[in-house]
Amino acid sequence: MRPGGPINEKIGERFQRETKYERRRMPGGSLDLNAKPPMEKEYPGARRVALCPVDRCGDMSLHEALLRRKSQRSFLDSPISLDMLSCALWSSSGIQRSEMGFAFRTAPSAGALYPVETYVAVNRVTGADPGLYHYHVRGHALEEVRAGEFGRELANAALGQSMCASAAAVVLFTAVFERAAWKYRQRAYRYVYLDAGHMAQNLALASASMGLGCCHIGSMFDGEVNGLLGIDGVREGVVYMSVIGQPGMYV
Repeated sequence: MRPGGPINEKIGERFQRETKYERRRMPGGSLDLNAKPPMEKEYPGARRVALCPVDRCGDMSLHEALLRRKSQRSFLDSPISLDMLSCALWSSSGIQRSEMGFAFRTAPSAGALYPVETYVAVNRVTGADPGLYHYHVRGHALEEVRAGEFGRELANAALGQSMCASAAAVVLFTAVFERAAWKYRQRAYRYVYLDAGHMAQNLALASASMGLGCCHIGSMFDGEVNGLLGIDGVREGVVYMSVIGQPGMYV
């Protein structure tokens, strides 16, 4: 029998047990402020695509967007505009306000550490060439990581889900784990996935408000997606994906 757990305990069950907070077993120690990781990722020297400031995302009320949100897996071949992509990225990952020297974003994050980075695979977006891009939060811009079409490769990596190729864009959420673990240690892994969920729901509601379809993807061959993005899967790894585009027949 493992210490504290049954002999047949599975890895998910062990994770839940070992990251619980208990009154008599709380992690101790203080934070090393000098070791705090950078809050944002940047690709110096990358070609940038500027995104226009977001004043409004669609004309729907929150109630209507909630009623219209659904998982859309069928998409038309027509592109979405760069303004639509700008709205979707800002809604999920962008800066909402600055207070007391902190840049707070549209989605909540444990400790305001924002460990989740956002990438986009552009398939068909007016004003942006096909390719893999990183969303530069402070600059509200796309940074080109790799040029080319990656929809089919992402579809294969997403266990054959063809919507990654038929959608106008695929949004990829990755986690820089150290950014959260610096404060929350192993508990941080719980918070990373919660953060990604908050961001994806914002993306879904923004998409609905603009009349776009959206669907989230949790099943993927992690290593293949990480390889496309050029990340190691240890310090930074993909945790979630979403597709957006002009909706076709509902499936």
